[in-house]
Amino acid sequence: MAQKLALAISLMVAHGTRRSVPGDRWGGLMVAAQSGDDAAYNRLLAEVAAWLHRYYERRLPPSHVDDVVQEALVAIHLKRHTYEPERPFRAWMAGIARYKWIDRLRSIEHERVYPIEEVDVPIEDHESTVTSFLDVRNLLIQLKPAQAEVIRLVKLEGFSIREAAAATGQSAALVKINIHRGIARLASTIDNDEDIA
Repeated sequence: MAQKLALAISLMVAHGTRRSVPGDRWGGLMVAAQSGDDAAYNRLLAEVAAWLHRYYERRLPPSHVDDVVQEALVAIHLKRHTYEPERPFRAWMAGIARYKWIDRLRSIEHERVYPIEEVDVPIEDHESTVTSFLDVRNLLIQLKPAQAEVIRLVKLEGFSIREAAAATGQSAALVKINIHRGIARLASTIDNDEDIA
């Protein structure tokens, strides 16, 4: 029995068997897809597309959502070889989604500042969105990295406490504590800035 187990382990190592983080369903689907399982890849992309749609609906004007979802799916497809199974898939995917969101905010701002043609159609102003994003980023820099990371994941990117814990290696209790302390520190910083102004 011990010999069979040793043989199985050596075969797994020799063939580079890859396993995703336990409980990471999407990670498991991506590992299967990286091994050539087209059905797993199609199921993963369908589920990820629904998540991306919800993610962008909360962050962008409706006319941009479908395009950015497609751009993010293409980026995930092109970068799929960079996914490492020992890391949570959702954190890897959320990084791509975030970059595509920022790219779209920049292009919206660019279109607003440099219109292609003058039209009499009212255009939504997204300056406050871009400014708010930059303000939040500058505030998060002032926090301890562990606090900034969990606030970004939970409060900005929509992760659950459990997902943020898995992505950062912190316990769920520590994630909650870091969010609470980080937000308290941000509030204090904002109050101090207003007192100076």
